[in-house]
Amino acid sequence: MSSTVSPASAFLPTVTVMTETALTVHQTARPHGFPTPDHFAFVESAMPQPGPGTALVKNLYWSVDPYHREMMDGNFALNAPLEGRTIGRVVDSRDPALREGEIVFHRQGWRTHTVLAPEEARVVPRFDGVPLSAHLSILGGTGLTAYVGLTRIAELRTGQDVFVSAAAGGVGTATGRLARLMGAGRLIGSTGRAAKAAYLTEHVGYDEVFDYHSGPTGRLLAEAAPDGIDLYMDNVGGEHLEAAISSLREYGRIVRIGTITQYNSTGTPYALRNLPDIVEKSLRMEGFLVRNYSHVQDELYEFTVPHLQSGRITLDETVVDGFGGIVDGFLGMLRGENQGKIIVRATGTDL
Repeated sequence: MSSTVSPASAFLPTVTVMTETALTVHQTARPHGFPTPDHFAFVESAMPQPGPGTALVKNLYWSVDPYHREMMDGNFALNAPLEGRTIGRVVDSRDPALREGEIVFHRQGWRTHTVLAPEEARVVPRFDGVPLSAHLSILGGTGLTAYVGLTRIAELRTGQDVFVSAAAGGVGTATGRLARLMGAGRLIGSTGRAAKAAYLTEHVGYDEVFDYHSGPTGRLLAEAAPDGIDLYMDNVGGEHLEAAISSLREYGRIVRIGTITQYNSTGTPYALRNLPDIVEKSLRMEGFLVRNYSHVQDELYEFTVPHLQSGRITLDETVVDGFGGIVDGFLGMLRGENQGKIIVRATGTDL
């Protein structure tokens, strides 16, 4: 199968894909520090054809996530299509389990079209009044991460005070909205921009949000939560984790979700100076992989969908139009340019 390779920097968000061809995004080199468009290439090839027991899916929405950056250091194969959470429509099926016209979720993202077997896809339920993009944000892996962290790992109880780092990101906004609905006490967040702090307090439900650029994180958190916190949802690691350990009350919990501060760093990882506090205060710290909690997906729907339909929850999404903008969207997410979950939408999609 012949293909044409173009560097990502040659594409603009308004790329138009011909119907007889398909595009995929490949990683072409390992980054040292922050990645650039030159670490990716758009590869054009003939439209893939489904064989017996498979179906061709035209992708409509793509998720770009912080974990992709970590996987670029070795988990993603070079010069091969990247994976990622994606929603698409079945357009040509050779298996009755995947009917033409059905909307499915799968993980063969970063491409315009893909051929899937039934076990590689999950039919996406449609809920009245809920946009399809929600299945990549608060109803998808992003929301499931927040929900599992709060309910299964931290076992949040009514009235408990919660601190969330990277609070304006996809998981951070979902955590704030879900924790508020679950009866959390004070919600404290950190973010890197004053505009994001205002959005979190005015729209998401946070009580106090500080810009971590404005001073030492330990001092800023102590000022925002002078009486301490019960739970820390950690998307960042490093100085934020150290600050949270100092602010946690006895029997506090730390839910480890990610370590954004290290993904693009080329220096020595931050060394925590207050680890003895974990013993002295009987703290518990636990991490998890959301893929191990797929059985909680229906519970997330039951809890969240009615609030989406009533308007009590609104979607926190930054949408990039056009598959040609997927690399720019990913890099913008790493730079913190998004507000909520960043999602790439195929041109012309209105679902």
